[in-house]
Amino acid sequence: MRPPLTVQLPQPFPTETFTDASAAVARLEEIYERNTAFLRGHFEAYANGVVPATRIRATYPFVRLTTASHARLDSRLAYGFVAGPGVHETSVTRPDLFRSYLTEQIRLLIENHGVPVEIGESAEPIPVHFAYRRDINIETALPHHESPLVTRALRDVFDAPDLAAMDDAIADGTLELKPGMPEPLSLFRAARVDYSLRRLYHYTGTDPDHFQNFVIFTNYQFYVDAFADWGRQQLASGQAGPEAFVEPGNVITRNVSLGGGTTGAAPARTPQMPALHLVEPGHQGITLINIGTGPSNARNVTDHIAVLRPHAWLMVGHCAGLRNTQRLGDYVLAHGYVREDHVLDQELPPWVPIPALAEVQVALEEAVEAVTGYSGFELKRVMRTGTVASVDNRNWEISGPAVIRRLSQSRAVALDMESAAIAANGYRFRVPYGTLLCVSDKPLHGEIKLAGMAGNFYRQRVGQHLQIGLKALELLKHQESERLHSRKLRSFAEVAFQ
Repeated sequence: MRPPLTVQLPQPFPTETFTDASAAVARLEEIYERNTAFLRGHFEAYANGVVPATRIRATYPFVRLTTASHARLDSRLAYGFVAGPGVHETSVTRPDLFRSYLTEQIRLLIENHGVPVEIGESAEPIPVHFAYRRDINIETALPHHESPLVTRALRDVFDAPDLAAMDDAIADGTLELKPGMPEPLSLFRAARVDYSLRRLYHYTGTDPDHFQNFVIFTNYQFYVDAFADWGRQQLASGQAGPEAFVEPGNVITRNVSLGGGTTGAAPARTPQMPALHLVEPGHQGITLINIGTGPSNARNVTDHIAVLRPHAWLMVGHCAGLRNTQRLGDYVLAHGYVREDHVLDQELPPWVPIPALAEVQVALEEAVEAVTGYSGFELKRVMRTGTVASVDNRNWEISGPAVIRRLSQSRAVALDMESAAIAANGYRFRVPYGTLLCVSDKPLHGEIKLAGMAGNFYRQRVGQHLQIGLKALELLKHQESERLHSRKLRSFAEVAFQ
């Protein structure tokens, strides 16, 4: 048996204190770039047959805040402060991607507590795969048939992703800290963030750098096509605001006012959940993702997008109307959810209520009024507010009378497969959420979604429905972030970072 290898680390960075948030983030970036470059250099030598005599390791940078005060802070704040005295810390990845976010969070900590933050190197190893922005095999041009020596030795020489350690215990409130360990500052540790950044490209076909702070999820390609047409029109008109439109394969079309032109190539195969991004400065634009059908997809994509800390996400898609008074094309504004999808039962038990968020509800209703021209009592002609049931059985309507009875008892007015999972993960990850659906069929009343039966509905409603979602996000953009990220989503002892 070989003796364990000693560990080779880069030259250590001393831990330093900072009272300026921008300088603190610059140091985070300096540590991160130096340490990932250290791993890449050693890995590329290793991939060419140079197996080191020591184990190679580099760690993520950290942010730490230490406070001894129980002083009560401004109780209106939803983030930017720690719950009590002690040491609070988080590891950090991709400070270049999260520069604006980290600068704001650190600035608030310094201002609210009146103490500096510390920046240094954490004890959390950087998996060598995460030293590369996307795919280690592509970026290093590894051969398809590596030598047996290299294949056998990889995990002995470098740290690899440890999925057992990439959990959501902080967000779920199940983290059990050992005595003397610092309290978390963020919902996600660095490696968990890195894992999701790579899954985002895999599923959506676009790099995480392009994702915007306001997100629309949909379950039909019609909305993707309409969003693509609308986004390209914004850029072709030279309208101020949008800088670029990004499509799968990182195909980037720039605003004509910025020179125009398109770069990149579409992928040979459409990704599982294609994403489109209307990019604005500061990531203040809109991302739209076709998540397809089913609660598993809805949970999957929101698990990963949550690490980007968006300001809001909406579900804008089709549903089955459950009331005879509804018509095809009517809208449903969800104010509650029956969670029969089961994808989050372990992390968020069904007895946990998923409340409607006033700020999002008001924006959605105002958007419906603005786009349809109806208001007040007249709005009831085209929109109903009520409970949405989300199920994991696509053929629920032929599953017998027990299912119909449960839906009636719940007072549900609409049914789909994705909305509850999106709202529940918004609640779980403290991302403001909302749902506006459009009735595409009424199976309980003989209006079944079959070929040729809904053509007029799709033509008439998709464009209007999308414009309502876009209008709602524009309204949310103009709210203060402190108001949008409200205290309703905070647990008893919450992390400081939004």
